[in-house]
Amino acid sequence: MLLETFSVGPLGCNCSILVDPASKSAVVIDPGGDFDQIRGRLEKAGAKVAAIVHTHTHIDHVGATAPLQRWSGAAARIHEGDRFLYDMLPIQAAMLGIPLPEACEMDGDLDDGAVVKAGGLDVHVLHTPGHTPGSVSFLVEATTGAVAFTGDTLFRRSIGRTDLWGGDAQAIFTSIRRKLLTLDPSTRVVTGHGPSTTIGEERDRNPFLKG
Repeated sequence: MLLETFSVGPLGCNCSILVDPASKSAVVIDPGGDFDQIRGRLEKAGAKVAAIVHTHTHIDHVGATAPLQRWSGAAARIHEGDRFLYDMLPIQAAMLGIPLPEACEMDGDLDDGAVVKAGGLDVHVLHTPGHTPGSVSFLVEATTGAVAFTGDTLFRRSIGRTDLWGGDAQAIFTSIRRKLLTLDPSTRVVTGHGPSTTIGEERDRNPFLKG
């Protein structure tokens, strides 16, 4: 599996591109902005987008979804629990003082246990609410080990905020403990912002998860 993660948009969202090397079929996770950069990386890899998926629908994670969908023809997918947040993009833009991105059609089918396929690549969906009601994480098993894409649920030495629309502090702790910390300690964690980590490191060193 080819995996590239890079910062996009005004708030530095981590966008990830996963490519199945045999079929060149790709999944794009959280295209939060900078469409030209995302397109350029896909073209360099010779990849065709099979799916566009989102860990949640805060504006900084969906900013380039519409042009990416139009260019690639791929379906854009969210958990239905975050539909209301996507409908609130104008309010989010006004609150943060950033440009309003173009909206597009979103399939609300990223349910817990769903599998997003791209060639021989399987991306497993874990519903991890708390940061938002429809927050999800993605788990991919690769020959080099498992990788979890946790969005803004789990960060290196931190967790996601729960004071925005639909946030729930109890739910985010439950999601992290039951869905993420139960993964193999060696699982690499690609977060929604900032550096990567591992499940084992966060079990041992994340101050928000002590006690």
